[in-house]
Amino acid sequence: MIKSMTGFGKAEFLNSEKRISVEIKSLNSKQADIGIRMPNIYNEKEIEIRSLITKELGRGKIYLQINVENLGNIPPVEINKALAIRYIDELKEIENLCGIGNKTDYISVISRMPDIVKSKNDTLGEDEFKTLIDILKIAIKNADTFRIEEGDILYHDFKNRINIILNLLEDIIPYENDRITKIRERIESELNNFSDDISIDKNRFEQELIFYLEKLDVTEEKVRLKKHCEYFMQTIDNDDIEKGKLLAFISQEIGREINTLGSKANDSNIQKIVVQMKDELEKIKEQMLNIL
Repeated sequence: MIKSMTGFGKAEFLNSEKRISVEIKSLNSKQADIGIRMPNIYNEKEIEIRSLITKELGRGKIYLQINVENLGNIPPVEINKALAIRYIDELKEIENLCGIGNKTDYISVISRMPDIVKSKNDTLGEDEFKTLIDILKIAIKNADTFRIEEGDILYHDFKNRINIILNLLEDIIPYENDRITKIRERIESELNNFSDDISIDKNRFEQELIFYLEKLDVTEEKVRLKKHCEYFMQTIDNDDIEKGKLLAFISQEIGREINTLGSKANDSNIQKIVVQMKDELEKIKEQMLNIL
């Protein structure tokens, strides 16, 4: 089983006094990169919240949004008048510098500024935080389920593309034998055309030909490529490890063998097969960035 880093989960708590909703979105990233938007009342618990998300979801660019809506008695609020006046003075100065006149609806603007309006009962109770953690865990579980479902789609795509590469590897075999015959005939023809007066030592010619063909032999590359593809599939079937980075390393090794195979091909038909292999591998690498 593999997991995608793309995920979405939400959960909600509702009673007669409050509605607390939590949403989690995640995308691919090389490490855990967590962005949180939540009411100031929860700021003191941010480290605990981050720790829980990192523990459960691991890597990924993760966005957490917590919204709280009061449904019962609205708690008394306090307006930070000194800060509001300071905001207005700064906004007026910016208007004067830009020469746009006093056209701003200051009340509308400053009401959205941070720390302007605060609840007088702005303290977090243990029961409310426990409730938040409970629904956060549900949202995380839903996001993780989403990741598993996305990972299952990627698993079948990887398996299909690796099998295509292995089948293409088998398609090379007929051209290997033809390639040797063509190379031999081409060299003999070029020697014969060079001069009719030159006598050829058949034994030496065979030795040099064997030496030349050994440099073009792709047996090792084929064996290693097959082993890397098998290792790739064994890795995505292993549920005991985090696979993303390891699969990326294996795909690099697959690419190295395909490139060497292409450089030794010396045959247009084999080169075409190598290009198809590279195309499949590139599609694998694109999807690889999203694997946890």
